[in-house]
Amino acid sequence: MREFKRALGRLCRDRRSVAALCILGAEVLCVLLLPPLLGLEPNLTDRAAGFWAPPSAEHWLGTDDVGRDVFARLLYGGRVSLLVGFSAAAISMAVGVPLGLLAGYRRGKCEFWIMRCADVFQSFPSIVLILCLVTLVGPSVCNIILVIGLLGWTSIARLVYGNALAIREKEYIIAVQALGARSRTIMFRNVLPNAVAPVWAALAQRVGRAILSESSLSFLGVGIRPPQASWGNLMQHASNLAVLTGRPWVWLPPGLFIVLSVICLQLVGDGLRDALDPKFIPTNRPCAD
Repeated sequence: MREFKRALGRLCRDRRSVAALCILGAEVLCVLLLPPLLGLEPNLTDRAAGFWAPPSAEHWLGTDDVGRDVFARLLYGGRVSLLVGFSAAAISMAVGVPLGLLAGYRRGKCEFWIMRCADVFQSFPSIVLILCLVTLVGPSVCNIILVIGLLGWTSIARLVYGNALAIREKEYIIAVQALGARSRTIMFRNVLPNAVAPVWAALAQRVGRAILSESSLSFLGVGIRPPQASWGNLMQHASNLAVLTGRPWVWLPPGLFIVLSVICLQLVGDGLRDALDPKFIPTNRPCAD
């Protein structure tokens, strides 16, 4: 608990990470609360406004090619993209942490087979592998979450594996082994809490990568498909030259939200990494004379 408070204090002193957390929190609140508060419907066609209507008081970001409110679709698309990002990162962590811990502590055959599987997964370009699997299983939200999450375990497993290798040689681990503790008890009580701390930093970055993967799939037309909205398939309108040059209100907001979300998640990940490292000294801290 004391270490957690210290890490939280270090994180709160990082202004960039705090600002990024506030932006992400505001983003989540907007996509969850604004649609019911404003009575927005993402799939309702407004025949009075027409197709490709410019921004107005009634439609803040105009309408799309079938007369649907772009602002409503932007908010509902944010729900889908953020859900995919956080859920896929959680699956990657749930798979990668136990496998990395098992390989790093047990060694032997477990280490060989788990690390060779990780090598095989990482030998393929991730977006190509995700594209092929999503095409096979279908482009539903659940399938995309599962594919992105199950293919993203390797980086987290390698991180836990490296930490577990170093921790298993520590004096306190050897002392616990000498006292007759079981291997399972040592793994989950002594090794795991110390090996998993850096994973929290990687997890934030993993969310950003999952959002980018979903957006890429939807932009290519094999991810979330209309009428369901996501930031990726809203960006798909930019593939039309007339929309790209003459109607920026359709594709520019989702693109900005994707960039903003990924940058904020990167800053949060950097802040968590620094906060969880007790040896880290901020560069903006004045040096002692």
